[in-house]
Amino acid sequence: MAGREVAGREVAAIVLRVDRDRCAGSGMCALTAPEVFDQDTGDGRVLLLDARPPAGPAATAAREAAGLCPAGAIAVRAAPVRAAPARDR
Repeated sequence: MAGREVAGREVAAIVLRVDRDRCAGSGMCALTAPEVFDQDTGDGRVLLLDARPPAGPAATAAREAAGLCPAGAIAVRAAPVRAAPARDR
């Protein structure tokens, strides 16, 4: 899924949500997509660093991490499409 460009910048193609109660602390997410996920040093459970990674390598890695999560604690959905602001001519 490609991202969209708004006002000259890339916007998120996906939105992530994590369920820390469901997380088993395996760390696959943090290993697979360290720019998006980390592990809590106290309890080892997932920390979401970027819920809306821009399209590209970070979003691809986040999708992969969600698929690898043994607890199914990461949800991925398409980012809502918002209409671009009208431009004056």
